[in-house]
Amino acid sequence: MFESLSDRLNETFGRLNKKGRLTEADVDDAMREVRRALLEADVNFKVVKDFVAKVRARAVGQDVLRSLTPAQTAIGIVNEELINVLGREREDLLAPVRPPQILMMVGLNGAGKTTHTGKLALHLRKQGRSPLMVAADVYRPAAINQLQALGKQIDMPVYEEGTGRNPVDIAANAVRYAQERGLNPVIVDTAGRLQIDERLMQELVDIRDRINPTEILLVADAMTGQEAVGVAEAFNARLNVTGLVLTKMDGDARGGAALSIRAVTGVPIKFIGTGEKLDALEPFYPERLAGRILGMGDVLSLVEKAQELTDEKDAQRLQDRMLKGHFDLEDFLDQLQKIKKMGPLNQLLEMIPGVGAQLRQAKAEISDDDYKQIEGIIHSMTPWERRHPERIGGSRRRRIARGSGTRGSDVNQLLTQFKQMQTMMNQMGRMAKKGKLPKNLPFDI
Repeated sequence: MFESLSDRLNETFGRLNKKGRLTEADVDDAMREVRRALLEADVNFKVVKDFVAKVRARAVGQDVLRSLTPAQTAIGIVNEELINVLGREREDLLAPVRPPQILMMVGLNGAGKTTHTGKLALHLRKQGRSPLMVAADVYRPAAINQLQALGKQIDMPVYEEGTGRNPVDIAANAVRYAQERGLNPVIVDTAGRLQIDERLMQELVDIRDRINPTEILLVADAMTGQEAVGVAEAFNARLNVTGLVLTKMDGDARGGAALSIRAVTGVPIKFIGTGEKLDALEPFYPERLAGRILGMGDVLSLVEKAQELTDEKDAQRLQDRMLKGHFDLEDFLDQLQKIKKMGPLNQLLEMIPGVGAQLRQAKAEISDDDYKQIEGIIHSMTPWERRHPERIGGSRRRRIARGSGTRGSDVNQLLTQFKQMQTMMNQMGRMAKKGKLPKNLPFDI
């Protein structure tokens, strides 16, 4: 979402980097570029004004002009101030005085409220909890059906009473139902509208007063820019929203909502939706998003995604095979499928420092279709061929190309690259045995 903003900021700081020492005029020129980049990214005007003023005051005051590395110091200041705008620290879901924890999902239609009810339930179940999803939107029958479908998809219980009951009673009954069965948390999917109206707000106030939720989470569409900020202000004024879930953070909009909404409303962002799949929900860390915006990557999130898909025994088995030179195409295919589950390839590359910007500068097109071609080639091989890729001759390569709908050159390229990978791993294995490398290498994805 922040590709354009990230590129503009990196271009600005790149020019500063070419200067040995900075003057106050250099700082002012850079701040004009930063202001323009933020406004074009649809960041709230007041937020931009305050942000630029704080950065300039620190830069001109002492931090940058006397620094031996002025450009790096300037980037550090911008990074710190971005983190301040985004909320400083990660804020977890509040704990209830007594269980169950009740999470009330609110927002306008189209923001992804029902889908993110399912995403949040799946996220919390991974933490060992037993969520109950509640269908309290009685005005849109599709909402109940959608939540039931999500429940079946992720094997999660859904409480519903159809469309003929009062949503306030449904929410209260659901809480009792959860208490009797030891389900916790209770995630209540409430009704939305195309725009804010008094009837909607009063119903939400009535539900809040009846069930006394631990959290009121506003689900807002990050692609709507400043409109999302206005929606957040309106909901917060009536409901005292405790947290925000920003959806469609993987979109191609300018992303100003993420940089404005906390500063304008004072409400912390707790989760961000990063894709259509039900596991595409991330806890929000201000410093990590600031790092992505400034092209510093987000290695911690990348590691956490990998750890979710790999247990210690699998990682050790793979490491042993690599160090002994036994890593084959079946192992490679297994790792490739794990990487696919981590999310779209372009999102993963953006988490690696500097890689996203370099790819955009080179205008390189990285697509998940690249996965499919490699998978198609490997799936067209026999089990023996996957275990012995070095034994695949010309006739076998032609047969594999026909079976996978690719060219012989594509098969040759994959086998050549895999051989190079094996050679590198064998060298590292020999070095590890000689004590020149740590024995416990983080090989697994």
